[in-house]
Amino acid sequence: MSEPICAYLLDTANGWVLLDTGFDSAHAQDAERREANFYRHGMVPPVVLPEHELLPQLEGLGLKPADIQHVIVTHLHFDHVGGLKHFPHARASIQRREYEVRLQHDIRSGYIQEDYDSPSIKWDVVDGDWQVMPGLNMIDTRGHTAGHQSAVLELPSSGVVVLPFDAGDLQENFDDEVLPGESVDDAAAMQAILRIKSILAERNGRMLLFHDPVAIQKIKLAPDFYD
Repeated sequence: MSEPICAYLLDTANGWVLLDTGFDSAHAQDAERREANFYRHGMVPPVVLPEHELLPQLEGLGLKPADIQHVIVTHLHFDHVGGLKHFPHARASIQRREYEVRLQHDIRSGYIQEDYDSPSIKWDVVDGDWQVMPGLNMIDTRGHTAGHQSAVLELPSSGVVVLPFDAGDLQENFDDEVLPGESVDDAAAMQAILRIKSILAERNGRMLLFHDPVAIQKIKLAPDFYD
């Protein structure tokens, strides 16, 4: 199945906030890295078109990496932190559970340490649910990984929008209460799905999925936006 890889940029009263940073295509374009990180393990690397790379997307919005002072990392899988290296100046918020196991994983469990082991990263380690600012809350949705987190937004016109990231890749994870394709704790992963469903129901919210190939065809993409 071909799945999209997303990142979400928020224009806030406190400046630009970037949620996740996509995949570093150099892992796939360089033959040695492609072999070491993917083919050797029976994996196929993601394909990202040049115009879909993170930096050209930002440039299309008139932004440079230096304009973004806060990056929120939902978890450290390679399709979520590939662009983190472009933001050494920014605060990088991550759940403590994810941070503490960051050097215990490799590509076989979805991690490429090169993406996040730079000493220049300004880590901001958080615990559990936390408020980034009014209207932007991160919630503990561990299960897919040890320290996965998801976002709950309150937008002026669109209302409550939940960004589940990999708590559930596809709509069927929520409709049929099916676990995501990968989980380190099945019970916690199911609780994350149920929690997100509860928020959506109680607050009449909508959900923007990260990896669903059908949903991506129906949602607004940059330079369009939700307000």
